[in-house]
Amino acid sequence: MSKFAHAWLLIFVFFGGNSRGADDGLTLDWADDMLTVRGAEVAGGAIEIHYLEAFCRPGSTDRDWKRTTIPHRTVLISNDPDRRTIKLRSTLEDGVICDHTITAGRDEVDFRLTARNPTKRTSLAHWAQPCVRVDKFTGVKSEPNSEAYLNQCFIFIDNKLTRLPTRPWATKARYVPGQVWRPADVDRDDVNPRPLSPLTPSNGLIGCFSADESQILATAWEPYQELFQGVIVCIHSDFRIAGLEPGETKSVRGKLYLVPADVNALVKRYQTDFPEHVKSSKQ
Repeated sequence: MSKFAHAWLLIFVFFGGNSRGADDGLTLDWADDMLTVRGAEVAGGAIEIHYLEAFCRPGSTDRDWKRTTIPHRTVLISNDPDRRTIKLRSTLEDGVICDHTITAGRDEVDFRLTARNPTKRTSLAHWAQPCVRVDKFTGVKSEPNSEAYLNQCFIFIDNKLTRLPTRPWATKARYVPGQVWRPADVDRDDVNPRPLSPLTPSNGLIGCFSADESQILATAWEPYQELFQGVIVCIHSDFRIAGLEPGETKSVRGKLYLVPADVNALVKRYQTDFPEHVKSSKQ
């Protein structure tokens, strides 16, 4: 090998030989409040998340939605060249600032949030909505109030994977259709104004199977306010902030899993990532 060729080989190994290929994991893009997660092996090719759809006040279960939401603006701070890590900043109308670090892995997306109140007033920012659109993943049309994807979705009741619609299935609320499940420690007056299930979920994991049942998309947050299905072809694990006193800072974390359809493996991984949920489900 000539010295010239050897030099180019060293350059390739150093700069390119160890780089991750396009099919080595997930990538991220964010624009106009939409986070797009792409992966060569993801059913449907991409997952879109309305990030974030809304920040919400308490007392929301039976109130006009416009009175519940706190206007906010989210901007892109940075997106690294390999599109694996995105940083965002949300500024709420009441002065609260929420910084987001979103990191893509091989088969998951990790969310780390810090919400702080730099003002001298108490903030009523109680919970927030990342809206995960699953139409492409489940192979159904994106239509308002669609229930075509229901039987591909699941939560856990009595520690068992339960496909939707759960039984019983609530049908009455200020807005229909849809379904809300709240954990035992959340006030029933503080959730989405869609039909509230009488069932209490065993944990904070909600997900769906791909059209061919070979993959699972699932999401969870800590702390979480509710699990929710409805409005558009979407699923939610909505995270809780529970208000911020002047000068107060709180941390929130979440996961989006895009994995093979091995439920036991998913549950074990979720329990490792969210040990608080395992403890609360056994109480």
